[in-house]
Amino acid sequence: MLPDKEFLIKLAHTKMPFGQYKDRYLIDLPEHYMVFYHRKGFPKGQLGLMMAQVYELKINGLEYLVRKIKKEYPK
Repeated sequence: MLPDKEFLIKLAHTKMPFGQYKDRYLIDLPEHYMVFYHRKGFPKGQLGLMMAQVYELKINGLEYLVRKIKKEYPK
């Protein structure tokens, strides 16, 4: 299932709420960090869904799409 437009807009503007990369946009988290969570398990809820999506985008080289959305739909 593909993420919907509103989900991607929200993902583009969501920041990491905790940890080493607190306050960094999810799309800007390092790939190794996303791989770590992919192995460990993403958090429950909306944040986990977003992080899983970012993981998929990063491993497929598509993070530029979220950056484009972020510019086209400012907060």
